[in-house]
Amino acid sequence: MTKVTVLIPAYNEEATIGRLLETVNEQVVEGIEFEVVVVDDGSTDGTVDLLRKNPHLYTKLIEQPRNQGKGAAVKAGLREASGDYVLFQDADLEYDPADYAKLLLPVTRYSADVVMGSRLVAPQFTRVYYFWHKVGNRFITLLFNILYNMTFTDIYSCYLVYRRDLFDADRLRSTGWAQHAEILAKAVKKAKVIYEVPVSYHGRSYEEGKKIKAYHVIAVIGMIFRQRFLG
Repeated sequence: MTKVTVLIPAYNEEATIGRLLETVNEQVVEGIEFEVVVVDDGSTDGTVDLLRKNPHLYTKLIEQPRNQGKGAAVKAGLREASGDYVLFQDADLEYDPADYAKLLLPVTRYSADVVMGSRLVAPQFTRVYYFWHKVGNRFITLLFNILYNMTFTDIYSCYLVYRRDLFDADRLRSTGWAQHAEILAKAVKKAKVIYEVPVSYHGRSYEEGKKIKAYHVIAVIGMIFRQRFLG
């Protein structure tokens, strides 16, 4: 059996975290054992209370004493992860755990080191979302591909699976939105087998709780260059 840590950072996701965890627990993939690590990043709503009342829905719960950002929550979760692989899962239901079978097929069949989920490669469905988000995503994906000689179509999909021993999580620098680019860059540098698979996407509007902003792309671009040329 290959052990996969599903890492779920959450901040004020009371409305979705319970349903999300139930869906995660419904997933059965042949040859895969799941570990579910939830990191509450100092939520001020009922997220923590809901999690404490339902310990059967996860393997480990980490409670950050205050809100420090998604990147800090990810680092805290990675310190506790014990899986052979890590699979990132947002708590907002924009991404469907029903796609785990597709994400993990290259792992079980081809021993992939990295698998990226793409919203742009023939997904079953994708909610129409902000035009400039798509333009920004295409730009940073093109930039990443040029600098790292890759052929990704969607590097800022939140569905990323990587072999945990590809890099030391304690050496991650970023605790902000650029951390995803840092993780992908570090993993790609060491990976020998990399795949991309289609995933469905049910994006939220800002009114529904979407957090990422257009200006975050500046830090992402800086991180892509930094990891390529400075390590």
